[in-house]
Amino acid sequence: MRRDIVHVGSGQLTYEIRAIVEVANKLSSMGVEIIWENIGDPMAKGEKLPQWIKEIISELVNEDIFYGYVATAGVPETRRFLADLVNKRGGYKVSPDDILFFNGLGDAVSKIFGFLKREARVIGPSPAYSTHSSAEAAHSGYEHLTYTLDPDNNWMPDLDEMEKKIKYNDSIAGILVINPDNPTGAVYPREYLETIVDIARRYDLFVIADEIYANIVYDPSETCQLCDVIEEVPGISMRGISKEYPWPGARCGWIEVYNQDTHPMFARYVKTIRDAKMLEVCSTSLPQYSIPRVMGDPRYENHLKTRAKMFADRAKEAFDILSGYKGITVLPAHGAFYMTVLFDDDVLNDYQKLEIQNDKARDFIENIVRGVEVDKRFVYYLLGAKGICVVPLTGFCCKRKGFRITLLETDDDKRRATWEQIGCAIKEYLASA
Repeated sequence: MRRDIVHVGSGQLTYEIRAIVEVANKLSSMGVEIIWENIGDPMAKGEKLPQWIKEIISELVNEDIFYGYVATAGVPETRRFLADLVNKRGGYKVSPDDILFFNGLGDAVSKIFGFLKREARVIGPSPAYSTHSSAEAAHSGYEHLTYTLDPDNNWMPDLDEMEKKIKYNDSIAGILVINPDNPTGAVYPREYLETIVDIARRYDLFVIADEIYANIVYDPSETCQLCDVIEEVPGISMRGISKEYPWPGARCGWIEVYNQDTHPMFARYVKTIRDAKMLEVCSTSLPQYSIPRVMGDPRYENHLKTRAKMFADRAKEAFDILSGYKGITVLPAHGAFYMTVLFDDDVLNDYQKLEIQNDKARDFIENIVRGVEVDKRFVYYLLGAKGICVVPLTGFCCKRKGFRITLLETDDDKRRATWEQIGCAIKEYLASA
């Protein structure tokens, strides 16, 4: 073509969580039975939406009005309801005008990073959730800027490193926080969030908090939400129903914007995001209408507590099984529904392998492991030998070696057997070379 039509950030668009599916599907076609531990879809792992929530949605389905367009920013009734929820916390006060709906948080992430000035960077955690890191890197055309989550400190952010990077890189305009964290399951204590907001205050930055798992926390007394600590600093909280009802197929998420009225440049930035959404007319209507009815139902609080307890029990179960194996470090998750298994330094190499009985699968795996990261090599062998599909930690914009598992499997025997198979595979793999 006479002109280069490829976006400068095209090479940064990587999503290992789904990329591993292509490998797994090829193995499946060769006769390998796959256990999917790569993606955070509760429904795919057997969780059922509570009947009372289904009944509320069924009632909405029978009303013609819920099939039409809604306001670009979102259903007014729903935005008022969500604003009231924030205001009841007693921290920052929002109005319905501070809330904007999207077709899932993936849509929100795309616009939040896509409509930043290219030279304005957002520093985020490492390990990083791929949707954020890829979108931020793609908008700039450079690798995503990161601060370290320290496994020697329960995956807490290295705040000294964060501040030093911000101090000496004036292209950084914002700080991204994921709390509870994906992929580590870490939950940040209030004092960490207060310090991050203070760093943003002192260096004149804004804060983005992905809080999609805010109501899946096993010890809520230790953490808080961005609205509780943001004070006068500009910020954006990202929320949704995909993990919470759970209803991932609804593609329904929203942002809560803080302090746009007192920061003119930030207000113009938010207006750009709103205007971009206006070009799409609106987000999907039915899930929005369900929110006041579901979240406002007296049964919802117990629903959240029950699910948090369920994931807390599974996190303990996974920790108890996997922590008994040498060569890895496993930290208990405190929120969301993921855990990260970290390989000890220097225990992996380019010669280790697992025995794969299926000849076609063995030939395929031995061909694709050449030159890949050593944790990805393990993940491929685990997939070929055991059919267990996990995600390598280096796929999360991270130099440390490990992999992520989920806590989603509802079949108790299958879940425990999967973790035990992973543990045995680690032992066999590390002993192979």
